[in-house]
Amino acid sequence: MSDSMTNERECIVVTGASRGIGAAIALALAQQGRHVACLSRSGALPACAEAPAEVAGRWIPAKADVTDPAAIAAALRGLADAGWRIKGLVNNAGVHLDGASAEVSLKDWQEVMDTNATSVVTACQAAYPHLVAAGGGMIVNIGSFFDKLGVKRNLAYCASKAAVGAITRVLAVEWAGKGIRVMDVAPGYIVTDLNADAMAAGGPLRVYLDKRIPGRAPGTAADVGALVASLFTPAGGFLSGETIYIDGGQGIAH
Repeated sequence: MSDSMTNERECIVVTGASRGIGAAIALALAQQGRHVACLSRSGALPACAEAPAEVAGRWIPAKADVTDPAAIAAALRGLADAGWRIKGLVNNAGVHLDGASAEVSLKDWQEVMDTNATSVVTACQAAYPHLVAAGGGMIVNIGSFFDKLGVKRNLAYCASKAAVGAITRVLAVEWAGKGIRVMDVAPGYIVTDLNADAMAAGGPLRVYLDKRIPGRAPGTAADVGALVASLFTPAGGFLSGETIYIDGGQGIAH
């Protein structure tokens, strides 16, 4: 068991933790015995009905909008002031807006880039002094397999997720001397409570995915949560700067 799992005053911050993939990540980390600061705009704890009381008891509510750098910094300072040592950060919060590339507005472009890419930078910057003070730690950025694809009507989203990979590589190299590792986990199509209707069996999207994904089914939020949690174990001890695609092989299938 790692030091993080035995120290009752250490925590990992997960952004966008109230629902979807973020909630699954918070659940998987808490199931490892870790305390998880669950940060979202609402400040709500993860919507995981299956979490037993002893697991949910390891969640710490935190409230901030990731597009507000001052709010993120204040939320992390609040955790530190409450006696928590921040040993990790998972940048999961994001937004998806699509539209014809010739017509995408600067407002929509900026919203996607601010939420998906700029917020990763500012959250990492806010976490940096806390991770240094804790003797090092781990940052996991949630990207997308769209970072390597040319997807119609997804100009801003694809660009923002490609930026996440670049941010990850730069910080991994620059902050390694401080004992900070940085990884990019890039999911493909994942079924969550937020998109369950669109992913329902027999629907047009699901029929398409069953043809495109070699295993003939999309992944689950729990799949992503388990992968992210594994990076905070000794198994991920020598991993840094890489993008791990969790897409069932869709991105490489021809």
